[in-house]
Amino acid sequence: MDFAVVGAFVPTEELLPLAVAADELGYDGFCVGDHVVDLETIATPYPYEADGSRRWDPDTPWPDPWVLIGAMAAVTTRLSFFTSIYVAALRSPFQVAKSVGTAAVLSGGRVRLGVGVGWCREEFELLGQEFESRGRRTDEALALLERLWTEDWVSADGPHYPAPRLTMRPRPAQRVPILVGGLSDVALRRAARHDGWIGDVSSTDEAIAVAARLRELRGGRPASVVAALNDALLPEDFARAEAGGVTDVMTQPWMYYSGRRATLAQKIEGLARFRDDVLVPLDTAREHTHA
Repeated sequence: MDFAVVGAFVPTEELLPLAVAADELGYDGFCVGDHVVDLETIATPYPYEADGSRRWDPDTPWPDPWVLIGAMAAVTTRLSFFTSIYVAALRSPFQVAKSVGTAAVLSGGRVRLGVGVGWCREEFELLGQEFESRGRRTDEALALLERLWTEDWVSADGPHYPAPRLTMRPRPAQRVPILVGGLSDVALRRAARHDGWIGDVSSTDEAIAVAARLRELRGGRPASVVAALNDALLPEDFARAEAGGVTDVMTQPWMYYSGRRATLAQKIEGLARFRDDVLVPLDTAREHTHA
């Protein structure tokens, strides 16, 4: 099981120091969120809260994820990066391919694309993108991304993104894995067609159920299952999730020790304590199991 630090809702100036600390302390990844703007008033309910309200304040920063990942990659050596999640259908897939592919090249292949179809109609309208077709456009875009990253010359005749013969450089040396978010059957099938699933906050049992469904859809072939577990506290809790098919955990370890208002120093201290309390015991248990 890999552990990724969540950068959402963190002051922008703290993100690079946190990435450096996570890299040095042995964390596997760092994930970042995505919103272009935060509209003051929207009619679209936020789907991950029971009352439909957004879980962040209006002054929450949302730095561009690929600019941020490029900056974090430049100050780290082994940490990987992914989005949780990036709304590809808000943009042209050619721009998405260029941004993600460039980040993959500059980071030495330490990038995964976590993508979802999006939920905020008003944000789509502001950016001039059709909301109703976002699922179909996401499917067409993801197929096009794979080709733009791997083929010398690409042409496309899809209904949404037709293109004449073209090439895009630089191209990633390694394939960029694609993770898909969402809980609908359509979303899980989309995740099964790619490299796995990336979720919002969920219980361990919910994440294990998704892992089982993905195995079923993929005919037993393994897939990544990336989750933020709201009921895992102890090494044995994470071990149960791992045994159930959860491959990656997204976490803000300082929340266990100092809470939401933690200073940068407390955040870094939380990373170190969580490593000692959870990551090291998990690794030790694995060594004993395989001894």
